[in-house]
Amino acid sequence: MVLKTMDNEVLRTIRARRSTRKFTDEQISPEQLDALLESAIWAPSGSNNQSWLFTAIQNKNILEKLNSIVREGFARYIPDDDYPGKLAVSEHAKRDDYNFYYHAPTLIIASNKPGYENAMADCALALENIFIAAQSLGLGSCYINQLHWLRDDSSVREYLFKLGIPREHTICSSAAIGFIETKSSVPPRKDGTIKLVR
Repeated sequence: MVLKTMDNEVLRTIRARRSTRKFTDEQISPEQLDALLESAIWAPSGSNNQSWLFTAIQNKNILEKLNSIVREGFARYIPDDDYPGKLAVSEHAKRDDYNFYYHAPTLIIASNKPGYENAMADCALALENIFIAAQSLGLGSCYINQLHWLRDDSSVREYLFKLGIPREHTICSSAAIGFIETKSSVPPRKDGTIKLVR
């Protein structure tokens, strides 16, 4: 199915956005970070709960320490399904150059209250706002799953607690943010993913 879409700035931004996996070392500005976090908190949430927490980390030493703890966590990790990324991550984490956030200068971690049915959905909606906002500001972004996969790892959780994320929160997902060093190619859209009922 070939869609003829309307054209405006928002739709162009959505179509232009790619997952960035190679960032420059330049840190984003405080104003850019504020705009991204503001975008996140304006996302919809179940019953307008807004029970999420967005923790932005920009300290390089803290990010590198977190990466080391994540690598150790994946040495103990047992995948709970057959998602290819989960099956391969333990091997990938053994590489000396492994970095789960692609060396982005900013990592935004989305967490939410425990036992809340919409925790993951709410945070995913907020992260999408961050990604679209990042694109509009000339920044790259990437959706990061690894902290969610290790959300029950005691060492990872202890370090995140030290960073201010409540122990009882479930870690939903994260956003790697920074300036783009290498642009990602445009992946084709798959056929058969839209059905119209009129």
